Amino acid sequence: MKIFFITPFPDSIKTLIKNNIANQGVKKGIIDIKVVDLREFSKNSYKKIDDEPYGGGEGMVMMCQPLFDSIDYCISECDSKPKIIFPSPKGEVLNHSLSLNLSEENSLIFICGHYKGIDERVIQKYVDYEISIGDYILSNGELSSMVIFDSIARLIPGVLNNINSAMTDSFVDDLLDAPYFTRPDEIDGLKVPEVLLSGNHDAIKKWKIDKKEKLTKDRRPDLWKKYKK
Repeated sequence: MKIFFITPFPDSIKTLIKNNIANQGVKKGIIDIKVVDLREFSKNSYKKIDDEPYGGGEGMVMMCQPLFDSIDYCISECDSKPKIIFPSPKGEVLNHSLSLNLSEENSLIFICGHYKGIDERVIQKYVDYEISIGDYILSNGELSSMVIFDSIARLIPGVLNNINSAMTDSFVDDLLDAPYFTRPDEIDGLKVPEVLLSGNHDAIKKWKIDKKEKLTKDRRPDLWKKYKK
């Protein structure tokens, strides 16, 4: 998979990638990541990428021309039509199903927004997915892009050492995951549930399903309602 990050602050993406599990995919040749410096596409002598919004108001808006040209460059580097993603509070809320679908694409382009956002015409012309990571605002689009990318990259076969582990995480089956325990059997008076030490695989499986259902019902009634349909 080819991944492009369009950003005015390329070093921030490079640092995050270096310390991300997706870097294993890069080393294995499964993922090809290119960080594109938006300022290199500015035709302004000061490498300006933002301007005041029409109609007035506070803040600045990222301009069309540098984004148009940088997106066109990324598209030209792709063998097939890429999906273009813009993290936005106005977008579809990120979930496992969306990440799984995007993990099957051949190429993705992330637009890292700043300031008040980007000129709406960029969205109209190019963007396939506006994606929200929650009802809050971050100071930059690099972090939100990396959250979305991380959720996608870990589902690409070969990136994780054990893809089956990812397929048993929370949200895969519309349920929260069951609790986990490891050695020792007891610490500070806290014991591992006996069933997990029993070796009875059928009983363990049932225990995990029961715990997943109870946790989801208690903590995420919205997911529980979806699961029960």
